[in-house]
Amino acid sequence: MEITGTNTAPEPGAAPDLDLVTVPARQGLEAVDIIRRSAGRSGPVGPVLHDGSGDTLGFLVPPGTADAWDLPGSACTQSDGRGMRFGDAVPTAGATGWLLPPEAVGPVTDPEVLRAALGEAARLIEAADNCR
Repeated sequence: MEITGTNTAPEPGAAPDLDLVTVPARQGLEAVDIIRRSAGRSGPVGPVLHDGSGDTLGFLVPPGTADAWDLPGSACTQSDGRGMRFGDAVPTAGATGWLLPPEAVGPVTDPEVLRAALGEAARLIEAADNCR
């Protein structure tokens, strides 16, 4: 039997279908630290993007996360990977780049781990700001 059809395999280096949780940079950086400190208990932090202005961080999470994401102060958008290639995002002045590139960290961040870390980060930031 001859098999015909189109090759649906992704291009080498192409991003798979993923969702992206974006948060203010200060909260995101705190969350990265929280996840890294608790990685043995909760799982590792996955790839993290930063915007060129340094105002926002984006955490790659599994597809479908956006369907139920409702954490105030953050947004989760669906992505089908189009236009994003893991090997191509190299930080340059004024451009989006990797804070934690895919090759340096584990798989995508678990959404529940991220939700807990962002909540803890928000509480830490609020406490620090109230001490001033």
